[in-house]
Amino acid sequence: MDCIFCKIIAGQIPSDIVYTDDKVIAFRDISPISPVHLLIIPREHITSLNDITEHQTPLVGHLVQVAKQLAKQQGIATKGYRVVINCGPQGGQVVQHLHLHLLGGRELSGALG
Repeated sequence: MDCIFCKIIAGQIPSDIVYTDDKVIAFRDISPISPVHLLIIPREHITSLNDITEHQTPLVGHLVQVAKQLAKQQGIATKGYRVVINCGPQGGQVVQHLHLHLLGGRELSGALG
């Protein structure tokens, strides 16, 4: 498989890992758009949110819990942060491996609701 995130998980590509467990790995984005910009990915290769099966639903919940934990750890939980999942080409998904962006550390413009 030629997935850059799978290669990071396998240790074939170096990354600045900030969290790891048996289901998830989180690391700093190499092109951050905010002072805190982490990527949180499942170890299991899942192409996108569209490919989540019912039995993988707890994994998505775990990804969100890890995002919450990392927001606290990174000191952005109190003032606020954004968690984003891009899905598909028109949704801005560049890497075809499910991932969450944890963004914070500055005022994030463009209120989404």
